[in-house]
Amino acid sequence: MGTRRKSRELAMQMLFQMDLGKQPAEHVRKTFWHERQDVDAEVRDFADALFGLATGQNEKIDQLIEKHTRNWRMERMASVDRNLLRAAVAEMIGYPETPRPVVINEAIEIAKRYSSPESIQFVNGVLDSVAKEI
Repeated sequence: MGTRRKSRELAMQMLFQMDLGKQPAEHVRKTFWHERQDVDAEVRDFADALFGLATGQNEKIDQLIEKHTRNWRMERMASVDRNLLRAAVAEMIGYPETPRPVVINEAIEIAKRYSSPESIQFVNGVLDSVAKEI
């Protein structure tokens, strides 16, 4: 697994922890990295950057996601899917030099690992639609 994919997975996990635990971002950072001190600095830095983008622009990101989902409010989405979408949209916004198809493909690969088979098409469709707007 590449360092960027690992970073994306870790960012999604941090968002998941914050979302389900209703914890502040700084608390998540502290506890999350305390348990993963063996993570390579490059992986950690990119994961932290994505997490920071997603939490710093959470309202904008959630609005974009909801705009491109039909009949799905954020709270109705599966937690993994919701936070994977947040991380991917944050990357699209914060790293415009990364090709959109790369961000979408990486999100799909992560969804294959952490989510249900039905989620793959959902994540793909939402991110493709968001990418066209950004």
